[in-house]
Amino acid sequence: MQDFSADPAPNLADRVRRAALQRADRAALHWRDQTLSWSELDAAVDAAARGLSAAAPPADPCGVPPRVAIALPNTPDFVIAWLGALRAGLVAVPVNPGLSAPELRHVLADSGASVLVATERVRGLVADLAAELPALTAGYDAPPTAEAPGPAPRPGRGGDDLAVLLYTSGTEGLPKGAMLSHRALLANHEQVERIAPPVVGPADTVLLALPLFHAYGLNSGLGAVVHHGATGVLLDEPGQAAGLDEIARHRVTVLVGVPSMFLAWADAATARAATGSVRVAVCGAAPLEPAVAARFTEATGHRVHIGYGLTETAPVLTSTLVGGVAKPGSIGRPLPGVRLRLVGADGADLWRDGLAVPDDDPDELDISDVAPGTDPGQIVVRGPNLFAGYWPDGRGGPDADGWWGTGDIAYADADGDLFLVDRLGELILVNGFNVYPHEVELVLSGHPGVAESAVLGVPHPRTGETVRAYVVPAAGRPVTSEELLAHCARNLARFKRPTAVEFVDALPHSAIGKVRKTQLRSATPAGPPADADTRTEVTDGH
Repeated sequence: MQDFSADPAPNLADRVRRAALQRADRAALHWRDQTLSWSELDAAVDAAARGLSAAAPPADPCGVPPRVAIALPNTPDFVIAWLGALRAGLVAVPVNPGLSAPELRHVLADSGASVLVATERVRGLVADLAAELPALTAGYDAPPTAEAPGPAPRPGRGGDDLAVLLYTSGTEGLPKGAMLSHRALLANHEQVERIAPPVVGPADTVLLALPLFHAYGLNSGLGAVVHHGATGVLLDEPGQAAGLDEIARHRVTVLVGVPSMFLAWADAATARAATGSVRVAVCGAAPLEPAVAARFTEATGHRVHIGYGLTETAPVLTSTLVGGVAKPGSIGRPLPGVRLRLVGADGADLWRDGLAVPDDDPDELDISDVAPGTDPGQIVVRGPNLFAGYWPDGRGGPDADGWWGTGDIAYADADGDLFLVDRLGELILVNGFNVYPHEVELVLSGHPGVAESAVLGVPHPRTGETVRAYVVPAAGRPVTSEELLAHCARNLARFKRPTAVEFVDALPHSAIGKVRKTQLRSATPAGPPADADTRTEVTDGH
């Protein structure tokens, strides 16, 4: 067991105890008509830790603690189960409660979870899978408690000890469990904390509307509340009105959201009045169109700042709050404590923290060797907030020097502000020329007949690949494929233009709003382009 004496609160559950000692009667959580103070939350976490400790088997022969799967919506029960697992020295596995039976089977079997805290629906699905999940020995609809003195929670854990397995959305094959340590979770809060002016502080009230089973909602939202001893407003009812009502009711000061939320709020007649208490608004998880950001600002008077990160980085890497300039389309600059490089296809640095890296001393930086504004390159990062690799053996994690390639492509402008271009695996090669789908999607979004679009590369016998666009038409605005192709011809080089447009009723999205292109790709018709007037229904993914 490592010595954590240098940090009196080496994990988030310890920080609940710290908040309970410092501000016992202050509200920790609001949910519907229920409020939990920090002292009440701390007592509930203690009881859950004893209950989970009693329900879980011993650590495995390699010393890895039992895993506790939590498949609940954004309720106090999720918060208590999550923090109770950490206080008990167990490993938490947050799970989307909307997963299908095959998806649940994969996550529970892959993680080897022995305890499940879940909704009635999930427990019903899992009951039918019992024979395929031999490791799962206990199930609950709420965090188990031990009111009377029971088995003591396992010894405290922190530092590099595994805290959580967060399963990626499966953009490449089956979802993988990213292994995040206690140190990684806390490091991201300490990095954000170094931004001036502060993003979150003890006096803030933070909207917790993002799914808590996702890294963004779990650590950037709930984790920030716990780290600072602030107040969180849990929202488990979807819908524009519910969110604005809770923002106004509890005088929320920090909004942490995704593009669809800001779009909905921007269109609400009550947006300005409801958000009068807001101090900071941050959007992440998926690109926010500059036009949507401008609409929100016009409707509310609040500027939207953009953050970028991944599950594997706990999750934030960059923010327009660093430097305080929210340029349209930019993801900002690296957080203090995050090292970032842009690397070309040949492995050479194109940009590194805004500066070049001399060959003779890689730890010294010299601005004279590389000018900002270079060609796009893969974002490669290093920092204490990085994951330890994918469960169970750490594959795919940082290299021996601590660097990890994100798979995202970006470029930097002359000020050192970063602009995301696309995913490395989604690059389309037409006659050897690079086509970035996001660039084409931005052009399509500029047409009034387009509500949403997604662009994929499909095989072509002459050019290797060609560009196919999937378009959700705007309501009440008829549009044809010929009209969109002509629009693209006016705004894109020939090799970047779609050769086919297929209209769809909906695009598949993850729980935080990202378009699931793998699912869209599986629905892509083979052979010649589909009839432009064909309308395809593509179901939502997880």
